[in-house]
Amino acid sequence: MKRQLLPALVLILALSGCGLGVGVESTPGPTATASPIPPPGYHLVWSDEFDGPDGSAPDPAKWNHSVGGNGWGNGELEYYSDSTQNAFLSNGMLVIQARHETVMGRDYTSARLNTIVHGQWKYGRFEIRAKLPNTQGIWPAFWLLPAEAHYGNWPASGEVDIMELIGSQPGRVYGTAHYGNPHQSTGTYYDLPTGQVFSDDFHIFSLEWKPGEIRWYVDGSLYQTVNSWFTSGGGPFPAPFDQEFYLILNVAVGGNWPGSPDSTSIFPQSLYVDYVRVYQESP
Repeated sequence: MKRQLLPALVLILALSGCGLGVGVESTPGPTATASPIPPPGYHLVWSDEFDGPDGSAPDPAKWNHSVGGNGWGNGELEYYSDSTQNAFLSNGMLVIQARHETVMGRDYTSARLNTIVHGQWKYGRFEIRAKLPNTQGIWPAFWLLPAEAHYGNWPASGEVDIMELIGSQPGRVYGTAHYGNPHQSTGTYYDLPTGQVFSDDFHIFSLEWKPGEIRWYVDGSLYQTVNSWFTSGGGPFPAPFDQEFYLILNVAVGGNWPGSPDSTSIFPQSLYVDYVRVYQESP
């Protein structure tokens, strides 16, 4: 998703920036949520069920805010804030809301959260249950970046996109691995049955990352397996995917891939997240 790998310290320092006020919307209640029962052979190592008070910010012991409006290497149009207008808890969920408003010279605001320091893993199963936004120019994503650029700057140290959606294709999500230098990628997409879109209901997006193999799932259905990649940074296979990575959860507006909002676009747009869970294989 994001092609700009920023130093951890810069992102963590952004926690102190730009509070813009509080805004709480009425959020849809998810259908019955499964308890975090580990899949066979796994145990739960980290999770956020988003059970805090309505209107509160995401748990700062689990999430950092990335703050800024520099396009993020993709030509994005939003300003990422740490405001509870853009990321807040409601009805047992995290809401990341993209808004059409001018802040710091940008015409849209949104939020981008990461788990640097709070959660970094080498291998595991990463899972999110979410209901996605739907309008031209919107770009929600759930993805992984390396905690350290062990093999060099992006993309040599890798990136794994667990779930991405662009508003012009509301019934399709993408899963992609990025690596090499010059940039290489391997990925594909998952389509809902004709006529269904990811904004209609909650779905579970999962990634299983093992030594030498990465698998993508939607609602438990495997749709992609990748077991061939390389790095130009001097490491043997399975480098670069043999180091610790952290999670990122964001909603971008515009950019080189989804294109800009147009006259059909409707704002605000919200990503509703029921939970995020990380499992690792049991000894």
